[in-house]
Amino acid sequence: MQKFITIIVVFLLAVLTGCGVPTAQKPGETQTSAAPEQGGAKQLTVAGNGGKIEKAIRDVIAPKFKEKTGIQINYVAGLSGEILSKVELQKNAPQIDIALYVPVDVQRAKEKGLTDPIDETNVPAMKDVDPRFIVVEKTAAPAFGLVIAPAYNTEAFEKNGFKPIESWNDLARPDYKGKTAFADISNDWGFNTLYALALANGGSIDNMEPGLKKAKELAGYSSTFYKNSTQMMPAMQQGAADVTVMGSYAIGDLATSGVPLKMVVPKEGVPLQAFSATLVKNTPHKKEALEFINYLIGEESQKATSEAGFYPVVKGMKISDKYEPYIGLKETDKTFKPDFAAFAKIRAEWTDRWAKEVTPQLGKLVNK
Repeated sequence: MQKFITIIVVFLLAVLTGCGVPTAQKPGETQTSAAPEQGGAKQLTVAGNGGKIEKAIRDVIAPKFKEKTGIQINYVAGLSGEILSKVELQKNAPQIDIALYVPVDVQRAKEKGLTDPIDETNVPAMKDVDPRFIVVEKTAAPAFGLVIAPAYNTEAFEKNGFKPIESWNDLARPDYKGKTAFADISNDWGFNTLYALALANGGSIDNMEPGLKKAKELAGYSSTFYKNSTQMMPAMQQGAADVTVMGSYAIGDLATSGVPLKMVVPKEGVPLQAFSATLVKNTPHKKEALEFINYLIGEESQKATSEAGFYPVVKGMKISDKYEPYIGLKETDKTFKPDFAAFAKIRAEWTDRWAKEVTPQLGKLVNK
């Protein structure tokens, strides 16, 4: 009987060992913080926007990075605000190593203590980054550059004899009433539109009232406000709208697909910014995450972002020739970098004001 029990115990130990049950850590040993492994390959989890950013990372950047380092990139697609919420919920046990955010969410992530510092000391490629794209100092690495700008259907304008758009104020014209595709303020494009309208009418980050007043007129000539690009882009593509405000990469995408769309840099300028990569605080894979961020903003990856329709963030590098005729920025074009810390502070207030005062004005001038 005792011999039988001994055999059973030996058998069970062998089974448990084969199933990978961890052995106790020996005194003096330290646990490593290497990226998780599956089939022998290290992995990182990167969260960011879907669409063109996801495609550029999945199809080009991640495979090349794996070739060089052996590290697999697992990409989780989602909206910036959703990703921020996930990172916050997981802050005690991060499952995301790198989070890509729109500028305001970079600021919010910093304020919530959800990021670890990034600068030239741990990401050497930062020394080559155009400072105009840096959203928040020592907090994130800009990776996918863009402007948020008006655009219009050139064929529709020519056919109807409409004057070209030269100012942000020209977005609120009876000429194209009911044929607009503007984003709601909950969308980053919408909030930047409100800010630009404020600047065009003598306002500022501390005085958004002039922008809100003009936005009411904008709403009057609009049938609806759109929630996201997946609604706005088809509206422009199918001819339901002739005027819009979008990220330059979306304008470039539509233009290269055959939509007669022209991006405009109004006389007041356009906001220059970037989707930026943050190092999630307390990620157990910090070394590997920093290595990927460094690669993401390096010359090889920035060529891939350029081919995807984003402005390269590396000094001296230009957007792909494919997109240059449609969204290329000339030296004479006016750009500015918003105060994103101030944006983060005022956004809730002005989102509420927009919902109460601007949205109710939708369509009121369409039939006049």
